[in-house]
Amino acid sequence: MPTTLNPYLGFRDNAREALTFYQSVFGGELALSTFGEFQASEDPAETEKIMHGMLTTPTGLVLMGSDTPNSMEASTGSSISISLSGDDEAELRGYWDKLAGDGGTVTVPLEKAPWGDIFGMCTDRFGTAWLVNVNNPAHAAPTP
Repeated sequence: MPTTLNPYLGFRDNAREALTFYQSVFGGELALSTFGEFQASEDPAETEKIMHGMLTTPTGLVLMGSDTPNSMEASTGSSISISLSGDDEAELRGYWDKLAGDGGTVTVPLEKAPWGDIFGMCTDRFGTAWLVNVNNPAHAAPTP
């Protein structure tokens, strides 16, 4: 198996809700494991919390996340954003509409940027920052 790099998001008590939301945005299969299933916590309040969740989409996107145990400090805010980019404007606009809508906040509207692509920034209702970039076909490298 090749090495992969994918986002792993931390939540405080709402990982199940957030990962289910991301499944509604991107589609795919969602696997969730609780602390209780693996006897990974002695705190009865954590039995149903998500110890590990993994969303795998048909297009190969992978997003992971979990609840932060009560014994650990949950970090709020981050300098990390998740970037979605590609050529399929309809697909990317669909993701944008779902992430920015329903309680999300638009930081930069999804529109033509100075470099010629369509670009926008938003924060979804769970506090995850997203960058969406639709590549301008004029910037594509010529095919041999």
